[in-house]
Amino acid sequence: MAATLIFILAFAVGIGLGMFYFGGLWLTVRRLPAARHPVLLSFCSLFCRMVVVMVGFYFVMDGHWLRLIVCMLGFLGMRSILVRLWGPEKCI
Repeated sequence: MAATLIFILAFAVGIGLGMFYFGGLWLTVRRLPAARHPVLLSFCSLFCRMVVVMVGFYFVMDGHWLRLIVCMLGFLGMRSILVRLWGPEKCI
């Protein structure tokens, strides 16, 4: 029972990390045309998003690779959902 709860929490954290990462990417791309320094904005955004996601994966994993895989499934699942919601045809 405890293992199931851990996997559910890992999946939920993956969803949250996916929302943070891809939501931040979406906001960054929308701000690029008005940015004074678009390259700096892009790299700073990428660095911050990567640090948060990698630290999140590290803590969720806690030495168990299966937790990492479950968390990544939530992360990639959220990516699929957000691509459908914010796809290229909806941003025009």
